[in-house]
Amino acid sequence: MSPRIVVVGDVITDVVAVLAGPLATGSDTAAGIRFSGGGQAANTAAWLAAQGSPVTLVAATGDDETGRERVAELSRVGVTCAVQRHEGYPTGTVIVLAHGGERTMISQRGANLRLTAGHVDRALAEVPDAGHLHLSAYTLLDAGSRGAGLRALAAAREQGLTTSVDAASAAPLRRVGAATFLAWVRDVDLLLVNSDEATVLAGGLDPAAQARALTAAARRVVVKRGAAGAVWVDRAGTVETASAPGVPVVDVTGAGDAFAAGLLTAWLAGADARSALARAGDLGALAVSSVGARPAP
Repeated sequence: MSPRIVVVGDVITDVVAVLAGPLATGSDTAAGIRFSGGGQAANTAAWLAAQGSPVTLVAATGDDETGRERVAELSRVGVTCAVQRHEGYPTGTVIVLAHGGERTMISQRGANLRLTAGHVDRALAEVPDAGHLHLSAYTLLDAGSRGAGLRALAAAREQGLTTSVDAASAAPLRRVGAATFLAWVRDVDLLLVNSDEATVLAGGLDPAAQARALTAAARRVVVKRGAAGAVWVDRAGTVETASAPGVPVVDVTGAGDAFAAGLLTAWLAGADARSALARAGDLGALAVSSVGARPAP
């Protein structure tokens, strides 16, 4: 069993449109549309709970019916929710356009921008059995919630927790700049990046070289490469590559969050790099095999 994991970051309502063909800009495109819970941190927490891992989510929602629904569905699957509600701010919403193994997201972060450092401190004080903190970098990448993200990492270090960060998204990483972001996450125990994020942070190298370069900031780095698998590099000199299970891709929304949950539960339970990547790949494959970002009930 892994220790209790505290996940800090967004709670979102996903409006997922799986397009029947390429987007016809300025016209109509047929799609299957589904409303569901989302948000990188909330998704990761749900996948952690689905594996039986004790998990607490620290987040913010609006004081609205949507926010109450998002919290209730997380609680039903076993996530302990330390959620701050904000009157006058909507719960975040993302419109996801999925087609051909890719997805484009249109985001309104809403109350997620109101997450405060004080709430993070209070939430951590109520989780005495926490062993690890996992931070969604969306919290760092927006100025409104940045203080909460930085405080989460600092408080985790003060309390002796191990830490991990998911780099979240290439476009906002590019806006804040690689040097700034890497200074924020310096010496975290594990940094997860996808191929686009690795290129923003480490340049156009091969994945193993990107990961090796990023170990100057993080103790361990995993580059997620989708259908091409993943690469693990750490400061001890370990380099491990893994292929991805070959499964039909229905919707890639949340696949990286499932991958992160599989990686964390295996690694924190003592698995080596190869076994942790294998577990992560299995959950990522499960995620892309169905519509939506959360595990099926």
